Amino acid sequence: MSATFENLRVLQSAEEIADSVWKRVVKWDEFAKDVVGKQITRSADSVGANIAESFGRFNFGEKLQFLYYSRGSIFETKFWLNRTKVRELLKPDEVEEYVTRLTDLARQLNTFAGGLKVVRAEQKSKPAVREEQAEYLAITLDDLPDPLFNEADLSWLNS
Repeated sequence: MSATFENLRVLQSAEEIADSVWKRVVKWDEFAKDVVGKQITRSADSVGANIAESFGRFNFGEKLQFLYYSRGSIFETKFWLNRTKVRELLKPDEVEEYVTRLTDLARQLNTFAGGLKVVRAEQKSKPAVREEQAEYLAITLDDLPDPLFNEADLSWLNS
């Protein structure tokens, strides 16, 4: 994995798509921006945001969960792209270009998640450092001294 999340190719690809979507949407009329534009922009932004969130998580399960959220946002963005084509907000060839880029991004994301799974498996196969198990003795109440604490034992409480 890269030293910083900004260097992740998968994140850079997500940012490029999100910024490109933004540049297109800001040119639309107010109604189109309000109904479709906000949704497609949020879903496109969410792809990269969840990749970044994944990078910040320590637990492998959480990392993978955020990558799966990101993949879900890719599909949501594709849904909104279909709406832009039907509603003639983007040309069909522009939509196909975005779909191709998102499909490539999904492949990158799957590869990235697969790499995390390999690292997790490698870490699980390493022997854990363990302390020896402590020996515990079971005694009955009859074995306890009466009283359990004498005046000298409790004198520190009065200090």
